[in-house]
Amino acid sequence: MDLQSIKNRFGIIGNSPALNYALNTAAQVAATDLTVLIVGESGVGKEVFSQIIHALSARKHNPFIAVNCGAIPEGTIDSELFGHEKGAFTGAVDSRKGYFETVNGGTIFLDEIGEMPLGTQARLLRVLETGEFIRVGSSKVQKTDVRVIAATNRELLEFTQKGRFREDLYYRLSTVPIRVPALRDRKEDIPLLFRKFVVDFSEKYKTAPVQLDDDAKNLLINHPWQGNVRELKNIAEQISVLSSSPVITAVELSRFLPNQDKFNRMPVLAGHAAPTGEFANEREILYKLFFDMKKDVTELKKMFLEILQNPSLAGAAANFTRDSLIQEYHNNGEAQSIITSPSIASPASPAATTYYPSAHGSQPVLLHDEGIHQHEEVEESLNIMDKEKELIVKALKKHKGKRRDASLDLGISERTLYRKLKEYDIDE
Repeated sequence: MDLQSIKNRFGIIGNSPALNYALNTAAQVAATDLTVLIVGESGVGKEVFSQIIHALSARKHNPFIAVNCGAIPEGTIDSELFGHEKGAFTGAVDSRKGYFETVNGGTIFLDEIGEMPLGTQARLLRVLETGEFIRVGSSKVQKTDVRVIAATNRELLEFTQKGRFREDLYYRLSTVPIRVPALRDRKEDIPLLFRKFVVDFSEKYKTAPVQLDDDAKNLLINHPWQGNVRELKNIAEQISVLSSSPVITAVELSRFLPNQDKFNRMPVLAGHAAPTGEFANEREILYKLFFDMKKDVTELKKMFLEILQNPSLAGAAANFTRDSLIQEYHNNGEAQSIITSPSIASPASPAATTYYPSAHGSQPVLLHDEGIHQHEEVEESLNIMDKEKELIVKALKKHKGKRRDASLDLGISERTLYRKLKEYDIDE
């Protein structure tokens, strides 16, 4: 059968070289029993190629069945393909034949083969190599004579590298690969297909077939057609039903075509220039933020452990941290944002110098708030014994007077804590 006869028989529209090559390959391999792997995007018509292969083969009078592997749950796909025995699992009230047993002598089309579970892939490999299978729950080996045609819209070779598809099964399936071109790769066929669909729908809905002007035709040809022939057919049906004009302009056609930009929007940094450097994208910003937070937490943990080991450092650490914050505000010109206590500053005075204690003594900090000109020097005790007594009291209060827990929290023995209580005359 020549190529044009095949197109007329199966309703294939188009004359692109890629499409003709795929059809020629299908026609040549149909007379054999070789396993065929049909590759192409969703909506390009892979199932039509499987029907062509079966119809032109010696099995054309035997059963043909199409199975969507992605639509069958993982727990039941083995039973669907290979059958099961009574009582093999919950709900198996009777024995059942699988597809490989039902279409014996015919052809089975396994669509979306990339979604098949790994366990089922092993069973399928055995069928392809030996023609043998075992029902679920049975130990009896059965024979079948079925030609397998598989199809996928994924790159199975990448799946094999990720461990999601068996490499041996991939090479067994792809004995003869047929790649069906996407609609955007056969632009010369788009007007022909659109015209065919429009005529069909005009007959179906009893309307006059619409036509495209030159601008609308260019817009139709240059559309990306992510859904391929299926999407083009849906658009033709919408226009046939909803259009009020017999001639479609580019403006009117754009109302029916989906806006592809909204499917390709990725988060970007604000700004006119392309981001460069360490803030090349938002992910790097988040990573840097997390690393900085982790570094700060690590520093805080280190400081806290040092204070626990040497309580005398508590006052110095607090003063150092406060002085650093004040200095940072002062350097940034934001010293006016430091809030002073009403007992320290009066709203009636124009300026004030407030002294904060630090590890180096009292250090003046000038507050630039208007209306403040009082100052007060705050002194803090740096006596080690006072700090130690304060920490012991806090630990006892925290653990509700339990000496053992308080001593563990302070990092000293219970006997030492008892001696300190006597030494500082602390009432529990």
